[in-house]
Amino acid sequence: MSHIDMNLKTPAHRRDFHHKAAASSRSAISKRRSNRMALHAPVGLSGEDRQKATFDMQAKATNLNRHGAAVQLNRELLIGSVVKVKNQRGMQVTARVVAQLAALQGVTTYGIEFVDQDENALGFWGITFPSANTSN
Repeated sequence: MSHIDMNLKTPAHRRDFHHKAAASSRSAISKRRSNRMALHAPVGLSGEDRQKATFDMQAKATNLNRHGAAVQLNRELLIGSVVKVKNQRGMQVTARVVAQLAALQGVTTYGIEFVDQDENALGFWGITFPSANTSN
């Protein structure tokens, strides 16, 4: 019986370890510099894709925040690459692709962050964001 118990304890121990590691990663990710807002905005996106081909196309920005957004487009981008983002008012900022968040039916969603946190970046979305400190 103790042999069976040992076999049952090992997977549970591993599950707990992986669960704690995943929770730790989630908590690190959830520490944001500003709150996200579940708004959508059409944007122009230009740069180089994963195959080093230049592109200039329309994309959809979602989960907007003071420092960036998630963008959806039908191109594969390289994590770490830099793109230009243009809003509906013609304002343009430089952003870095920081993560691939999803890929579904030819549309890929990437997390982007503005490279410069200047006046253009702060006013890029045309909205005021609540402080991240108010949510905790």
